[in-house]
Amino acid sequence: MSKQTILGRVTQLAKANINALLDQAEDPQKMLDQLIRDYANNIAEAEEAVATTIGNLRLMEQDHQEDVAAAKEWGGKALAASRKADELRGGGQTDEADRFDNLAKVALGRQLQSEKEARTAEPTIAAQSEVVSKLRTGLDQMKAKLGELRAKRDELVARAKSAEAQNTMMDAVKSIDVLDPTSELNRFEEKVRREEARAMGKQELAASSLDAQFEELDGLGDSAEVEARLAALKR
Repeated sequence: MSKQTILGRVTQLAKANINALLDQAEDPQKMLDQLIRDYANNIAEAEEAVATTIGNLRLMEQDHQEDVAAAKEWGGKALAASRKADELRGGGQTDEADRFDNLAKVALGRQLQSEKEARTAEPTIAAQSEVVSKLRTGLDQMKAKLGELRAKRDELVARAKSAEAQNTMMDAVKSIDVLDPTSELNRFEEKVRREEARAMGKQELAASSLDAQFEELDGLGDSAEVEARLAALKR
């Protein structure tokens, strides 16, 4: 997988509009579950590809550092060889001095080669560093998007369960309305009222009978008084 393909894929996935996808889905929960699985797999693949890209960048950086170090080292050798040549030439050892000057030239040639390789690698390293930075940013966005997907899924499941519970409750309420237990209560209350009325009727009846008896007793008392008074008159 090329760097451009990785970068394009990461960018596309990171910019995915979750709400738009959900609006088009017949079953949003299943859609989210599938998206979460796809995202998790894509993130794993992208992480592996980005790790490879970073590894290649680190190798190039190491090679560049080695070229810079080699250029410095060859420069030091060239300087040492040149000074030795000057020392020998000063002592009259011309041939030996020429040999060390030649060694200095060889070292300078190696220094130039290392510097050239280091300079050549620098634009590539800079470009690779930029790619790695974008890939890391894309991965961070994908992971944030995955968290958003999971939160959406959890919210949707919770709302679905809440709606299901509400529907169950409303179905139960409708069932209660159909049975209308208040009508049974009304009938029972009417029966109680009739019994209460019957009891009141009996109480009134008993009261009227008792009053009649007392009235009769009062009448007997009056008759006895009349008879007593008559007897008194006769005496």
